[in-house]
Amino acid sequence: METPNSNLGLCRTQSNQLAQMLSETSGDTSGGVGSGGTHSRKSSRQMVLTSPGRSGGNTHIRKTRSAQMKFELDDVGSGAALSRASSASLGFSFSFTGLLCLLMILQIQETLVVMIYFKEVSYKMVIKGMTSTVEKDVLNGISGAVNPGEVLALMGPSGSGKTTLLSLLGGRLTDPDPGGSITYNDQPYSKFLKSRIGFVTQDDILFPHLTVRETLTYAALLRLPKTLTKQEKEKRASDVIRELVLERCQDTMIGGSFVRGVSGGERKRVCIGLEIIMNPSLLFLDEPTSGLDSTTALRIIELLQDIAETVITTIHQPSSRLFHKFDKLILHGKGNLLYFGKASEAMVYFSSIGCSPLIAMNPAEFLLDLANGNMNEASVPSELEDMYLVEAYETQVAEETKKQLMIPAPLDEDIKSNVHTMKREWGASWREQYSILFQRELKERQHDYFSWLRITQVLVTAVILGLLWWQSQVHSPKELDNQAGLLFFIAVFWAFFPVFTAIFTFPQERAMLNKERAADMYRLSAYFMARTTSDLPLDLFLPLLFLLVVYFMAGLRLTIESFFLTMVTVFLCIVAAQGLGLAIGATLTDLKKATTLASVTVMAFTLSGGFFVKDVPIFIAWLRYLSFNCHTYRLLLKVQYETISPVIDGIRLDNGLKEATALAIMVFGYRLLAYISLRRMKIG
Repeated sequence: METPNSNLGLCRTQSNQLAQMLSETSGDTSGGVGSGGTHSRKSSRQMVLTSPGRSGGNTHIRKTRSAQMKFELDDVGSGAALSRASSASLGFSFSFTGLLCLLMILQIQETLVVMIYFKEVSYKMVIKGMTSTVEKDVLNGISGAVNPGEVLALMGPSGSGKTTLLSLLGGRLTDPDPGGSITYNDQPYSKFLKSRIGFVTQDDILFPHLTVRETLTYAALLRLPKTLTKQEKEKRASDVIRELVLERCQDTMIGGSFVRGVSGGERKRVCIGLEIIMNPSLLFLDEPTSGLDSTTALRIIELLQDIAETVITTIHQPSSRLFHKFDKLILHGKGNLLYFGKASEAMVYFSSIGCSPLIAMNPAEFLLDLANGNMNEASVPSELEDMYLVEAYETQVAEETKKQLMIPAPLDEDIKSNVHTMKREWGASWREQYSILFQRELKERQHDYFSWLRITQVLVTAVILGLLWWQSQVHSPKELDNQAGLLFFIAVFWAFFPVFTAIFTFPQERAMLNKERAADMYRLSAYFMARTTSDLPLDLFLPLLFLLVVYFMAGLRLTIESFFLTMVTVFLCIVAAQGLGLAIGATLTDLKKATTLASVTVMAFTLSGGFFVKDVPIFIAWLRYLSFNCHTYRLLLKVQYETISPVIDGIRLDNGLKEATALAIMVFGYRLLAYISLRRMKIG
């Protein structure tokens, strides 16, 4: 074989020669690649399942969309190894470079053979009102099956239950329990499937301040197997960017409601890239072509067919070219099943029951007309009644479909059990997860912390305080009490400000946390530690800026030790107050309730801080021990006036160890409460 170079031509080989070369290259005599699994090829109408090799690992199955599989030099040479199908012969054409790239990609993720069967699936949504609870039927007895290598499209009008069924099949919706049964290789859903399932939601859930490349790179570092190096994972992210035609915007921020970024179509492609980056066995997509032109939508679906073993997608009014790419079709209408079967035979079936378009039109548009019940349209015979389609399916197709679903799938016992017996594997160790998430949080949140709005807010407040207490003196008790008011305001300001900033942390990121935890991207503990510790270097900047202005304008104690201790005290107060905000936000995900509770709590802490009321009644005096305002105020008094008097404003100054210990306990205690609250929410 010739030495590979940029001008290397494509050499041809028969399928048995390809299998032999794969075996020789991998050094596995059992015929597997990487893990010893057996590879088999299938057409869109046939499936061959083989038992896994005895050397361990899961069964592999790779698919072709027609008879010939071609690995183009420019595609496989990039490391993407995305197959391109044609229909000329049973040969396979590829370059030697492409073969090596194929082997690398096969090692990225072992392909798990999964067959999904669902029978009589029903789902009721519980709607809670002020005085009563109502159950609404969303799905009524939906049955179907998806085999490896197939593309199943879920079509229907808005509100027909497409997204609900997709979420049920993808294991994303379990409360309340659905009716019927959903099995994966004749087994119920297992949490070990999470890392093998890609799920693209209808809403684009992304961090607005990260670029396209950063978003995909962080996902690759977290999701791809540990066996790959950091450089290989970053290369995989670059390949996905190239395959999804995102090169032009790869260094552009994603953007959001208040941040200008990429277009809606590019955002959708980034969301798809986050899922296909790990070569999923099952890929679920909710409206993946929304915001895309017909040509781009067609290319995306073709790309997904080549990457994922099984694709299940909801689709809204596809083009005729896109419609013919689907292997199977489920048509919904008001929660009822109107059709399940081959997409190519849908029009034949509806013609057989008297539903033929009266004008030449896209078959997808005609089917949506039927599902919508638009009997007044020229394309639908006017004599059809609303329930006619449901009854026709029940009498002519449903029973036969149910009989077919009752036939056990010809699966090896090892394949059936691998859904439960495979080990739960993380793409990175706990330490690596923490490091990656820490870097991601810093990049995402630095834009908020260093925004001109927040810096201006802190500086203006500091200047006003400096002018009000300009070069204040403490030569008399009255002057000392006057300056103590400044210290109390500092304690209140740096308790109030962080609490109401931290409250929004988990409610705002809950959608992202749900999405990433559902895909087993990282441990909740790694995320929580990274999320809370990434705030610390950022939180030090604004109070330092604040004190540099206030401290010298107000004429506070001018020693290096005093300034440093004042800074440490304020920093302890900020971290403790943040912990309270995190705990409230994690416990009450409703922002209105969380804000109300935080307002009442901070007000109570402020009033019991020892400045407004000197003699707090005994029945409420315990509140001061929970008040970080009180402990911060006492520490600031000690730092500034310990050389002047042992009693300031009626408060006896001791060594400050008790107050510092109380703040340290709050720093860890409130965060522990926040973590427990996240755990109880069962995120992901």
